[in-house]
Amino acid sequence: MYYFDHSASTPPYNEVAEVYKEIMGKYFGNPSSIHHLGVESEKLLNKAREVTSRLLNINTKEVVFTSGGTESNNLAIKGIAYEYQHRGKHLITTMIEHASVYECFKQLESQGFEVTYLPVDERGLVSLQQLSEALRPDTILVSIMHVNNEMGSIQMVEAIGELLQSFPHVLFHVDAVQSIGKVHVDLQKWQADAVSFSAHKFGGPRGVGLLYKRSNVQLSPLFVGGGQEHGFRSGTENVAGIVAMTKALRISLERQPNAYDHITKLRERLLQWLGPCADVMLNTHEQALLMAPHIVNFSIPVTKAEVFVHALEKHHIYISTKSACSSHESKPSRVILAMYQDTVRARSALRVSLSDEHSEHDIDRLGQCIKETIIQFKTDLIRG
Repeated sequence: MYYFDHSASTPPYNEVAEVYKEIMGKYFGNPSSIHHLGVESEKLLNKAREVTSRLLNINTKEVVFTSGGTESNNLAIKGIAYEYQHRGKHLITTMIEHASVYECFKQLESQGFEVTYLPVDERGLVSLQQLSEALRPDTILVSIMHVNNEMGSIQMVEAIGELLQSFPHVLFHVDAVQSIGKVHVDLQKWQADAVSFSAHKFGGPRGVGLLYKRSNVQLSPLFVGGGQEHGFRSGTENVAGIVAMTKALRISLERQPNAYDHITKLRERLLQWLGPCADVMLNTHEQALLMAPHIVNFSIPVTKAEVFVHALEKHHIYISTKSACSSHESKPSRVILAMYQDTVRARSALRVSLSDEHSEHDIDRLGQCIKETIIQFKTDLIRG
């Protein structure tokens, strides 16, 4: 089997799966309970928070455990919008955000907020000049993802964070779900007020994530009740998932430098297969420094993206069309449309997402199968 859909979900590390199973069996007490079993679970939870904060170079009170990237994004965006709407109701994001961010802003628009959606160029990057011009006295939030989940384009979040220092009334949120373990992450340099992560994107279990929230930032909670997670996220914590996520985070950060170099070479090898093919339109920019190494996006207009995915599946090769959260929709990729204004290109877009466990042989197998499948589709078209 050749699995090239790591942006949708990564296989958990073996050590992570073992830890998850162990904690599930031994530490089933509610961490809010005052008896021994509850206290033991609480100790594990506190230890996980300490390790997470140390790995990310933040304060323990700045860690909010959630159910994943979607909740982290919603909590950051809505939590800030509702909490600070007395300052203003203008929000800024981009046209190529993940659905959990983009639809969040659409919902806020229906509730009386005004949203500016920044365009991007053909590299998938926003303009600092356009962002600066979009800022207004009533702007309270800018939300821009670090690594785009479909294209792999890396936004200049450090420069954006620096720009926003001149606007202290504006808070800055970053969706970094596709960043950890793939590219270097430095929350202090980003100067962000909130950053979202999801465990199953870096070798952890599904159903758990975290939100970094700067200590002086308040959030209007989405869930109320027990007051867990410093009052920002009520609900009994998923102790096993959180401990397993912490282990996955440590492993991913340790492997990241070597993984980056290895995956970059794999990306270049795949581009060597795709580049000369006249039937392939590269959507991901070839300049490596602008792109995360693990994502390659391209279009094959001779057929529908979904049909091509299933054709490769017959060879036990698994790739995807767009974001897994949107892949069941028949609409063209919103990200590709924003970049190229080309519906055919957007409808036939495919995404390959790599990991450091892939080899050059894996890439050659993928490249050869893509080439052979295109030839087969063209032959079928000629035969009618």
